[in-house]
Amino acid sequence: MKIYIKGIDDERFHRPLTLIGNLFFEETELCFTKGDSPLEAEFFIHEKSNSVSVRGSLRSEDGKQYEAMKEKEIPEHLEGKDRLRQVKNTLSYVYLTMLQEYTGIIQKWGILTGIRPTKLYHKKRQEGLTEAEIHRMFKDEYLLSEEKIELMKQIVQRQLEVIPDLDTLANEVSIYVGIPFCPTKCAYCTFPAYAINNRQGSVTSFLGGLHFEMKEIGRWLTEKGIKITTVYYGGGTPTSITAEEMDMLYEEMITSFPDVKNIREITVEAGRPDTITKEKLDVLNKYNIDRISINPQSYIQDTLKAIGRHHTVEETIDKFHLARSMGMNNINMDLIIGLPGEGVKEFDYTLSESAKLMPESITVHTLSFKRASEMTKNKHKYKVASREEIGTMMDHAVSWTNENGYAPYYLYRQKNILGNLENVGYALKGQDSIYNIMIMEEQQTIIGIGCGAASKFVDPITRRITQFANPKDPKSYNDGFKHYTEEKIKILEQLFFQTTK
Repeated sequence: MKIYIKGIDDERFHRPLTLIGNLFFEETELCFTKGDSPLEAEFFIHEKSNSVSVRGSLRSEDGKQYEAMKEKEIPEHLEGKDRLRQVKNTLSYVYLTMLQEYTGIIQKWGILTGIRPTKLYHKKRQEGLTEAEIHRMFKDEYLLSEEKIELMKQIVQRQLEVIPDLDTLANEVSIYVGIPFCPTKCAYCTFPAYAINNRQGSVTSFLGGLHFEMKEIGRWLTEKGIKITTVYYGGGTPTSITAEEMDMLYEEMITSFPDVKNIREITVEAGRPDTITKEKLDVLNKYNIDRISINPQSYIQDTLKAIGRHHTVEETIDKFHLARSMGMNNINMDLIIGLPGEGVKEFDYTLSESAKLMPESITVHTLSFKRASEMTKNKHKYKVASREEIGTMMDHAVSWTNENGYAPYYLYRQKNILGNLENVGYALKGQDSIYNIMIMEEQQTIIGIGCGAASKFVDPITRRITQFANPKDPKSYNDGFKHYTEEKIKILEQLFFQTTK
């Protein structure tokens, strides 16, 4: 959809206008010279020292016109990026209002297009706003629906029950361990993941680098007396490597990391059922790791084939029962709304099959067309449900989880997510993933080690975030793991010590 934009010369406003447009149209192209654009939008921005007002008009091809206006007070002390953000939000409010009227589509998340809406809720809570004030802000300034505001409130309350000291954990860290191998690559995936077949040389070299990182990062944390809150093995599929390799990896963890017995949670993704064996479960038990993921995504066999998952539905169920029989008492399962060829009927079937297993937690994802995925590159091959069907499936997921005793405890959103919805983690009481909360709310540093692992360094005082990523491909990682380890330790030194002196 081409949209001719008048009255906006500042390029800093182009991105928010594009993001709002993308909520309504599959591809939005902003034009700044009059042409054959089906829509024309004109804006007038008037700033004072203590306020901003934005007036807009939207004209369609058939000559219909839609208008909106918003005035917002801005504290005079706000400057730079903080002030600009207020102006952007006001412009987005006006633009969204006009597009909602033009399309008839109401955006339940309002002008929020970011990944972590609950982080904003926490920020306002930490600033001292009451629940009523936060509710009013989201409704009046961000145009969120009552449903989404209530969902965020419920999640934030649950998080504070699970981690009462959430606001004070900035002096600890969590660790993400990235293992970039899978049996096959799923069509929707953009994670660093490589088919493990015929890659034993790469795997062995990679594990050597990973052991080095664990040893050096663990040594630094031990010397500095910094605690680890959680450890999360992701990827890829961490159970793609052999039982013997897993054993050596966890042995390295308990040898190198400080005070492992007091780490609050250790999770290993075993998402692909075809990687789970009795021998690997024995290894997990040996190290008292009982939180794992076994991800069906769908209980429709044709869907699994279409998206490149080579396990069977029966294998998912069998491996779940095997894990349960061997003492795994905190199992997560991922489901995806909107997979190719699936509608409400198919998703309801997946929910009914999930009810037979009752894992401790379920993460309900909404399919996102990620730019680098095979699915996005070949969109014509994959038929997905309509916006209305996607919304109905999400409504059914909300009802099903509530009826079965699950409560939402974290959420995140993605670009190009179907129906402009969200991904929500639900858990039975006491089974929430602490790591998932920490990574989403960004309340502490997450040290990423391994191939493709991204670190987020959160300043304990200012909460400013610095990002640092290891290379995504095994060869580059194998060539440079020492350098990347040293760089992370330099950042940690500055973060935890130079800023506090």
